[in-house]
Amino acid sequence: MLPLGSSQFGVDLTRASVSSLNMYPRECCDQQIPMEWAFAGPYTIVQRLGSDELDAHEIAAYDPDKFAVLLSEKPAVHRYPGSMAKRVQQLCQALVDDYDGDAAALWSEVGSGKELLRRLNALPGFGKQKAQIFLALLGKQYGVCPEGWREAAGAYGEEGSYRSVADITGPESLAQVRAFKQEQKAAAKAKKIAS
Repeated sequence: MLPLGSSQFGVDLTRASVSSLNMYPRECCDQQIPMEWAFAGPYTIVQRLGSDELDAHEIAAYDPDKFAVLLSEKPAVHRYPGSMAKRVQQLCQALVDDYDGDAAALWSEVGSGKELLRRLNALPGFGKQKAQIFLALLGKQYGVCPEGWREAAGAYGEEGSYRSVADITGPESLAQVRAFKQEQKAAAKAKKIAS
């Protein structure tokens, strides 16, 4: 069993095997909200569904209006729970269609990091950056290391970097990732002002 966000985020999250679906919705939710909130998302959804683990078939088949309500209950799973409900259902439908609902099938027996990046990038809600971050997370924390995974993950795959959730293993690395993100935002703001 591997930690799913675990207590480094100050949230008592469920533990899940690397083959579970739980990692995908947290990546979907990791937009415009603090990481802790995003990482609590899958656990919150599991609890509200009354399940032990997320099931792509169940979520894809769930009535969209009812699923939006489920994610909107207080505390909401995301700042924009209706939009996120739609995105999570689209993601689950893609996993059902392409991998028979088996989230780990996306990376199991993949031939290269480049191929895994292509598969991740094809998922609804996953652009290049999110796909590279997820690839780095799989490689750095879950031992999913097909040939060339670091190169495919770009800067997020660099050893010793503190750029994303892929690099967070505890409070210290969380602070380092936050500091990096703040530096990036400040640099982008300064560049915008200068131009």
